Amino acid sequence: MKTAILSIMLIAFAFLLLGVKVLFVKGGRFPSGHAHDVPELRRRGIGCSHNE
Repeated sequence: MKTAILSIMLIAFAFLLLGVKVLFVKGGRFPSGHAHDVPELRRRGIGCSHNE
């Protein structure tokens, strides 16, 4: 039981850290995960599968 509670607390803490910018910065957003938004991938000619 201790392991389950500790795991849940660690996961909750990780989600909180991931959402700091979204929660506490005005206009904060998660970074895009699409390939067309990453300059290095565009430079190499790698595109997003959604656009093909």
